Amino acid sequence: MNELISIKNLSIRSASETLVDSLSLTLIQGEPLTILGETGSGKSLLAQAIMGILPAGLSCQGDIALNGQRMTAKERRHYWGRHLSMLPQEPWQSLDPVMQGREQVAEVYREVLAYSAAAAQKATQTQLQQLGLADIQHKLPSQLSGGMAQRLAFAAATAAGARMIIADEPTKGLDTGQRDGIVQLLKSQTENGGLLTITHDVAVAQQLGGRIIVMRHGKVVEQGSASSVLTTPTAAYTQELIAAAPCYWTDVTPQQCHQPLLTVRDLAQQRNGKTLFRHLSFIVHHGEIIGLYGDSGCGKSTLGNTLLGLLAPNSGNIEWHADIPRHQKLKLYQDPPSSFSPAASLQTLLADVVRRHGLQAQQIPPLLQALMLSPSLLTRSSHDVSGGELQRIALLRAMLLSPKLLVADEPTSRLDPITAKQIIQLLVKAARQQQCALLLISHDETQLKKVCDQIIYLQDYARENVINHCD
Repeated sequence: MNELISIKNLSIRSASETLVDSLSLTLIQGEPLTILGETGSGKSLLAQAIMGILPAGLSCQGDIALNGQRMTAKERRHYWGRHLSMLPQEPWQSLDPVMQGREQVAEVYREVLAYSAAAAQKATQTQLQQLGLADIQHKLPSQLSGGMAQRLAFAAATAAGARMIIADEPTKGLDTGQRDGIVQLLKSQTENGGLLTITHDVAVAQQLGGRIIVMRHGKVVEQGSASSVLTTPTAAYTQELIAAAPCYWTDVTPQQCHQPLLTVRDLAQQRNGKTLFRHLSFIVHHGEIIGLYGDSGCGKSTLGNTLLGLLAPNSGNIEWHADIPRHQKLKLYQDPPSSFSPAASLQTLLADVVRRHGLQAQQIPPLLQALMLSPSLLTRSSHDVSGGELQRIALLRAMLLSPKLLVADEPTSRLDPITAKQIIQLLVKAARQQQCALLLISHDETQLKKVCDQIIYLQDYARENVINHCD
């Protein structure tokens, strides 16, 4: 049994609280180890502690050994690249935004392994071809899909030959096909090395197999083989985490639809000369929940933006049956921090909305209560609350304006299952109560089937693929 990483009694503390409490684990060659838990459970801090890159203001106690040798954080940094590498949550955080794909990897061969320029280019070309990335060599990260960007980040992380890989939420925000591809790529790393994966996705943990440690609030609540933990969990929290998967949700009875809000006829849209969808026709009713399903790149966000008037269609038309003000056609973004300024408190940002649109500040407290939010959160900035809390505040901000159409663009793809279930339930409840049409964009078909009145399968482009419960 070859122990690659061994941790004993690791604790991570801030000035006021313990974030990870007395954690111990062992990563063995050939056996994947997955840390499973909700947002804020301390999983990513564990990865940062192993790498020796904990944020300022946090202290770490306990023993961390690599290949059986106890090391300080400074000593572990000398292992970066050749022996130990980390795949961060967002591939764009580890890729140079102004460097072509080929150079992202070639730089590792030159700087870490001291390859000549020609040898580095040859090794890079071979590696990118093996990963199905031969066509992205001259593209920038912003020109890549999420799956391609993550594979490129994997290529750069493993180019120097690291046997120990730490993957922090490697499939967050990816559709099912891309997620499964990244999982298989990671599993291949365990044959001659070790893989420590941090995730909130139960499906990813199941595919990886090996062993699982379930964390909550910085503590281990359960651990064991993947098969035993995921099929016969003993801890109440693990049971709750698994039960939050959409396949276990209660089916919602489709609403009877009466008053039309808008009608879409023979709509078509292109991007960079590629047809995304065509001959698309459907009706949206007040208070209706519509699912928009398809893989990444099929045009889901484009259709949402077209309905909101942010893009003009290539052909076809959208007929509104009432004069709806612009501020009542709103969007809930996939990545909550991208829609909030970190330079001001959340209270200030909400006050700006109230003042701009002549609303009443008294509307905020009941919405906070309905969305299960503490008023004290509003004194913080967007960087100082969790992703789930920030997405609920984004929903509160939208509900203040009594929207008639709300486009929710993958609103839960970056959230853990428990938080995701809460967000979807709150979204549907708010839309029903305010008679707001909700366009729910997702690559999770099961989730959509559980809550939607109709589903549009966009990749098929045609009206025949609209499952409509309102005819």
